[in-house]
Amino acid sequence: AALLTLTRKRGAASYAQTLQNIPETQVTTLENGLRVASEESNQPTCTVGLWIEAGSRYEDAKTNGAGFFVEHMAFKGTKKRPGSAFEKEVESLGAHLNGYTSREQTAFYIKALSKDMPKVVELLSDLVQNCALEDSQIEKERGVILQELKEMDSSLADVTFDYLHATAYQGTALAHTVEGTTENIKQLTRADLASYVDTHFKAPRMVLAAAGGISHRELVDAAKQHFTGMPVTSKKGSVPALAHCRFTGSEIRARDDALPLAHIALAVEGPGWAHPDNVVLNVANAIMGRYDRTFGGGKNQSSRIAALASEHNLCHSFEPFNTSYSDTGLFGFHFVSDPLSIDDMMFCAQGEWMRLCTSTTESEVTRAKNYLRNAMVAQLDGTTRVCENIGSHLLHYGRRIPLEEWDARISVGTVRYVCSKYIYDKCPAMAAVGPIEQLLDYNRIRSAMYWVRL
Repeated sequence: AALLTLTRKRGAASYAQTLQNIPETQVTTLENGLRVASEESNQPTCTVGLWIEAGSRYEDAKTNGAGFFVEHMAFKGTKKRPGSAFEKEVESLGAHLNGYTSREQTAFYIKALSKDMPKVVELLSDLVQNCALEDSQIEKERGVILQELKEMDSSLADVTFDYLHATAYQGTALAHTVEGTTENIKQLTRADLASYVDTHFKAPRMVLAAAGGISHRELVDAAKQHFTGMPVTSKKGSVPALAHCRFTGSEIRARDDALPLAHIALAVEGPGWAHPDNVVLNVANAIMGRYDRTFGGGKNQSSRIAALASEHNLCHSFEPFNTSYSDTGLFGFHFVSDPLSIDDMMFCAQGEWMRLCTSTTESEVTRAKNYLRNAMVAQLDGTTRVCENIGSHLLHYGRRIPLEEWDARISVGTVRYVCSKYIYDKCPAMAAVGPIEQLLDYNRIRSAMYWVRL
């Protein structure tokens, strides 16, 4: 009985205190241009990674897929650690190795005990400077990648977004898929992969980021020990500046009546990473909300789209997106619906866009800002998320933007004005896959991008 009367005393920090008490991100630039950034905490573990300014946007039609291929090969041995020795050494530390390639960046990161940070830095250095690219491993991995491409083709959401990029940025590098084409994967040679590494895996294009129970000074010392000899430029010289990828209002329709559900994505051109309008557009997306049939709440959900979809069975799922790149972006929505509900769902979604431009309420904006703040603070969970935040920020913005500054940005900006700027009377790009017979003509969809008011 006495135990039941005891109360646990917890120290609870307010939202404002949380923003102010976040450890400072320390950044040091080595002589060769490598940026070393870290956030220290009292965690027993740490995540250390390399974020590289490389991806499918830096490839041409013939080499598209080289970056994705190199990412696969990076884990298949180095000149110092041939074969599976690299992965075995990571496993001997009890660490977790991962990586990914996107259209504008490539990342390799390892989560390990904090005491093993110097060894992790050495492993990452070996990975990017001494990738073996053995012919036998290339052929083996070629088959693995081709199998992955087949599996990706079965993900209609991924196919739809690849089509969306292909039509929105047709004729430019952003139209390429990250994984490349089957034909390219079959034809890429060791020389192609080696050229990609030599061109892009250079110190000024990299950020060594770390988060957790580590010392920034020790991280810099480890970086100097293992990255100092890394060349600044490739044998072919510096990488040319990115060409602007012009947005085109157009469509791709891949009709297949044998499929059970239709996937539709509609987008207008959004701003690049560093543009202040990005935050306001994220608030707008929070107002629209997202929906899935598995959600509870029914027609009582705060999102109008979710309430309508639930009450009238308009779709299986709905989600807005705001995908940003260096100088452009895609702001839009994607939904999955039955063939006979496409027209009604598109009407409701575009109507919600028009409402964002003309009649958004203050209560909706307040709710959306609070939702965005919650999502922003959630980035503090775990060393891996913090590490990725640091690495991506330094590549995109040249510095890590503190959460306190993000919070200030959320508090300003007019949703109606910014949405009108990007959505109202703009030509959208659209991709549709599946049984899409009911999808209206593009000109009808374009005419719904404004309201005629008398």
